Amino acid sequence: MYLRNDQGFELASATAGFGRAPTPARAQPTRAPLLDRATQIDWVPDLGARIGSLDWWRGLATCTALCAATWTLSPGIKPLVGAVPTPLAGAEWEETRAQGISPLAQGATTGRRMGANDLVAPLAEVPERPSVDLSATLGEGDSFDRALIRAGVGRNDAEAAAALVAQSVDPKAIPAGTRIALTLGRRADRTVARPLEKLDFRARFDLALSLARGAGGLTANRKPIAIDSTPLRIQGLVGSSLYRSTRAAGVPAKAVESFIKAISTRLSIGRDVTASDSFDLIVQRERAATGETRIGDLLFAGIDQGRRKVQLVRFAPDAANVDDDASRGGWFDANGQTERRAVSGMPVIGRITSSFGLRTHPLLGFTRMHKGLDIGAPYGAPIRAMTDGRVAFAGRTGGYGNFVKLVHGGGMASGYGHMSRIAVSSGTRVRAGQVIGYIGSTGMSTGPHLHWEVWKNGTAINPRSVSFASVAQLSGAKLRAFKAKVAQLLAVRVGG
Repeated sequence: MYLRNDQGFELASATAGFGRAPTPARAQPTRAPLLDRATQIDWVPDLGARIGSLDWWRGLATCTALCAATWTLSPGIKPLVGAVPTPLAGAEWEETRAQGISPLAQGATTGRRMGANDLVAPLAEVPERPSVDLSATLGEGDSFDRALIRAGVGRNDAEAAAALVAQSVDPKAIPAGTRIALTLGRRADRTVARPLEKLDFRARFDLALSLARGAGGLTANRKPIAIDSTPLRIQGLVGSSLYRSTRAAGVPAKAVESFIKAISTRLSIGRDVTASDSFDLIVQRERAATGETRIGDLLFAGIDQGRRKVQLVRFAPDAANVDDDASRGGWFDANGQTERRAVSGMPVIGRITSSFGLRTHPLLGFTRMHKGLDIGAPYGAPIRAMTDGRVAFAGRTGGYGNFVKLVHGGGMASGYGHMSRIAVSSGTRVRAGQVIGYIGSTGMSTGPHLHWEVWKNGTAINPRSVSFASVAQLSGAKLRAFKAKVAQLLAVRVGG
């Protein structure tokens, strides 16, 4: 028995025996049907690939044929007809228009207006609200009662409220710009002002006041506010600009100006202070329990240059004692020493027209010693004291004309002549930079100028050879109090 396998060979069965070799069958040629060949062709190839190939052109032909067949067999697109509502007219149109929203977009008003009939009862007057909430702002130089009156409070209530406020705080001490919250109650008729029912405002940084009307009239209620007075300490690198760096660190502009002025008494900001130096400053700070913060004056100014530290502390041990330079207060270093310098190189802005030494007098015509400097300046220009001192003489004297003599201590004195007007009086004290008079041409003078003399132990010396810097040193109890303050400030934590 023989079986035909898939390759066309005949295999002997088990009954045919094993010794006989199978006879191979002749392969018969077969052809696939036409339909099978058509299904093997890709009629819809990707027209985005192999552009220009035979498959691509076949796909293009197929697409064109399909489009043509679709267009040929298409019955056409007919519009769908919707239901059209019946147009409105007359009263129906007016009712619909009154309830529509489209006129609002066109700027018109909607709603039907109806004339009042017999069922409408006109009001004699519009009813008032039971209470009115208002606010008033205290202006510069304003009084408390005037601010309330402007807001609509009656004069009697305003004066009573101002009297109650004055019992808790000085009305003049209330800062300008303070906002006052008011509540006015119901009034009996329109001919009188509304009564003041409630008032609330911040009287001080540490105190809030409120007034309320009770059975016996207005009563005041004090609301103390807890204040934390821990100073604020800020440190950082100087960088390219001391001013910009301190401002970027959060220091207020006023404190930065005080800091630079204090440091400039010991260092040249442009020459001595470098970008790698560190600044250290402490300012007064008050923090209220309600969240507000108030920054005060500068207390400590420091520059750390590595090899050198400048630490200055503001200290005023006894402001009432004006005769003691160390008692007037100011910036002291960590050792309790302060230095005051002259504001400029000369007491008036001008040019030197005659130097110290022998010269031919312009009016007398002979040679004699010129004991000072002549500084030419415009008529009326201010003359300033070079350093602190006491006015020993202020008046007219001989060829000097209007003349002022200052005694500075330590055997030093200075004189200013030919003034047009004197701005100080004998016996008073002056500070460095204070105006003591004005340029003129009184006495023996050929034009508006200042004759400036300086004496050392009664002997005239060249003013340009003198350094007008005074040094004051704390001692005793003042020094101990100063040291305690320095230790207290240095213990403040950064950002605390």
